[in-house]
Amino acid sequence: MFELFDQGTEILQSALRSSYLDAMLENAENVIDGRVAVEDGVPDKETVAKLEKLYKKMAFKDADAETIRQVLQLSFLKVMRKDAIQANHQMTPDTIGFLMAFLIEKISKLNRPSTIFDPAVGTGNLLTTVINQLQKASAEPIHGYGIDNDPAMLEVASASVALQGLNVDLFYQDAINALDIPECDLAVADLPIGYYPLDQNTKNYRTRAQEGHSYVHHLLIEQALNYLRPGGFGVFLVPSNLFQTKEAQPFIQWMHSVSYLQGLINLPAELFANQNAQKAILLLQRHGGDSKQAAKVLLGEFPSFKKPQEFSSFMQEIDQWVQTNLN
Repeated sequence: MFELFDQGTEILQSALRSSYLDAMLENAENVIDGRVAVEDGVPDKETVAKLEKLYKKMAFKDADAETIRQVLQLSFLKVMRKDAIQANHQMTPDTIGFLMAFLIEKISKLNRPSTIFDPAVGTGNLLTTVINQLQKASAEPIHGYGIDNDPAMLEVASASVALQGLNVDLFYQDAINALDIPECDLAVADLPIGYYPLDQNTKNYRTRAQEGHSYVHHLLIEQALNYLRPGGFGVFLVPSNLFQTKEAQPFIQWMHSVSYLQGLINLPAELFANQNAQKAILLLQRHGGDSKQAAKVLLGEFPSFKKPQEFSSFMQEIDQWVQTNLN
């Protein structure tokens, strides 16, 4: 399916003389609409006929959401290579997305309709990975919300959500400002790292820096907790040294005042070329509801993916931890 979809993108890039990203989005729109869009005679009739033939072979309508997500993920990986996309437009890799989805599935009560949001949704790859995994484990519907201030990335997310047939509302805005979403059961995010430049927007944030710019990942975690229902979980991809920076103390004080730190698990060091860039999965539960502090916080590091027995054993330990501490 990817090869067929990619052929369509290549044909459109040549016909439209556009970037690979714009051609991919046009290709996706054609598949969603079920027809080839023509404007001012472009693409020409011969190209339209080629594309229509390809679209019949693709059979997107017969594919499940997860297959379509993977097709679009591969397409965006090619966009990144062909268009030299900047670093903050990188996608959350499946390796990490599946681990986060696994954790969320274990801690979630999936016996009723659920809501989940991502305040830094980007291309939507992480959010839709999690929704698809949760949907496999539950017959109850899941409603997603995604927020991002990059229109190009939201266009990719919009095409992805439409092609997968998922119930996700997307919002083009700065997630540090007030959000137009309800309280949700779950929050998930691969957080951007660095400083947030608009100091005037952070006045009501308890995690803001006393001097200079604030860390955007601190602010987004605080914002995510604001929109979680009591007892709801936030699962975030964060720097492994989250609690070791000079700005950590006020962040930790705020965190303990509104949530329970239930887990912090480092990802395998082999995933990162630079040890200082190592990431971890942070598991927070908002105070209230039936929440309580786990007797034992889930700490550790995922074993190497090259050691399947150790990895499997670690996953079983997580299962046991959930049973003992959360259920």
